[in-house]
Amino acid sequence: MPGKDSGGLGTIRTAIPARLDRLPWARFHWMIVIGLGTVWILDGLEVTMVGAVGSRLTESGSGISLSASDIGTAAAIYVLGSCLGALFFGQLTDRFGRKKLFLLTLGVYIVATTATAFSWAPWFFFLTRFLTGAGIGGEYAAINSAVDELIPARVRGRVDLLINGSYWLGSAAGSALTVFFLSERLFPTDIGWRLSFGLGAVLGLVILVVRRHVPESPRWLFIHGHADDAERIVGDIEHTVEAETGTRLASPDRQITVRQRTVIPLRTIASTAFRTYPRRAVLGLALFVGQAFLYNAFTFDLGTMLTTFYGVSSSAVPVFLVVYALGNCAGPLLLGRLFDTVGRKPMIAATYLAAAALAVLLAVLFAGGALTAWTFLLLVAVTFFFASAGASSAYLTVSEIFPMETRALAIAFFYAVGTAVGGITGPLLFGHLIDTGRTGPVMVGFLVGAAVMAVGGVAELLFGVDAAGRSLEDIAAPLTAAPDAADADVDAAAGEKGEKGENGGEPYPDEPTRAGGADRSGLPGAALAPPGRAGSA
Repeated sequence: MPGKDSGGLGTIRTAIPARLDRLPWARFHWMIVIGLGTVWILDGLEVTMVGAVGSRLTESGSGISLSASDIGTAAAIYVLGSCLGALFFGQLTDRFGRKKLFLLTLGVYIVATTATAFSWAPWFFFLTRFLTGAGIGGEYAAINSAVDELIPARVRGRVDLLINGSYWLGSAAGSALTVFFLSERLFPTDIGWRLSFGLGAVLGLVILVVRRHVPESPRWLFIHGHADDAERIVGDIEHTVEAETGTRLASPDRQITVRQRTVIPLRTIASTAFRTYPRRAVLGLALFVGQAFLYNAFTFDLGTMLTTFYGVSSSAVPVFLVVYALGNCAGPLLLGRLFDTVGRKPMIAATYLAAAALAVLLAVLFAGGALTAWTFLLLVAVTFFFASAGASSAYLTVSEIFPMETRALAIAFFYAVGTAVGGITGPLLFGHLIDTGRTGPVMVGFLVGAAVMAVGGVAELLFGVDAAGRSLEDIAAPLTAAPDAADADVDAAAGEKGEKGENGGEPYPDEPTRAGGADRSGLPGAALAPPGRAGSA
């Protein structure tokens, strides 16, 4: 039974994290991947749609008068909406739960992208792109936190990368379908692009049907005073998995003691990253700024680069974007497993630095006129094969290395700040550089993208945390974790994996150390222990 605590609802002892982490892969986990992970397909569809139809929107007779610079502006406004949406919905996700918010944000997206299809003037197009971005940004916070809290630790890295990499399935599908919708033999100039945006709304409705069956995160429930609901959900999952596999699950080997609270002050959540984990905060910003600049600049403006410098027609641009998207999708698909086996730190650093080096080569060859449309695209695809895996790992990193109570807001904060710095400036800068019609200025943009990616790789080498295979509560203790009398035995049971860093015996940078259950910031330490010493929730 939980014990009463004056600071919250009660103090409980639970094995729920260990019970979730020990589960074999089952249909339940596929439901999580399909119901939640497909948000990335929506984002890929939206971002690529603008890149694919951008040239058409600048043509006379499109029904909306936009310039090449306006396409860059619309991209920046979409990203701004994503940033603000992530921050707004992120704090609500930590306060009201994952499920309420991943249903709400998907609804916002469906309404906004439908409205985009009816745009008649630049200002309305910009407004609907902002609202669409807000829905997608809110999805990032709710979805990534829920996925990490429901997927077993041993496969969390590859699953996260595959889910984040599914962005490019949406991108490839969107590009392929716009070939059809932009065909002037089939649709008038002012109709085809509108139908393209309608695709996102249809896909969103399908995902909404699946998502309604995804449960609330049990980790969120037991911390926020709903231990009985958490117990019921996990029990149902275990029963289903046992029936599916025909085997009895082993008993969980660890428990955690927490002080339940219905509300955790926003100031506590917001200050945790910088007061308790400052180096991890620097790492998160570096990873997000690097990938956001390079990705948003290229993806939003690739179509206009192809038409401006290589004479590719607007109706043929989607064909090139399909190839670009497939190269991006291959990165997380082929490299994802290595993030769990080789480890987070070497793989994240390697993918960021490889992408930076290839971007420099691309810049030199592009400015020198040594590339055709297809060789340009081939080198871009190879560059983003590595960049895609690295970018996906940025989301994985910030969702792993901060306490459970701050997870959604941490994802939102680092996404918003990193993307505001890199994702807004990238499309704006490239849009204006492309407008010059000269390769020299665009080369400078490539080199800036390479530099910020390299900074992300170096930050990972300096501050990276190898979280592969470790429980989320082991990587960062919950803020509500209570001191426990069994701490001495806990440390012995946890062993080197739980307490030591990559360098053999030294704690991870900024990782709170235990001293009677509290770390140096004054927050309680994790009370993880073998089960059987107290009643569990």
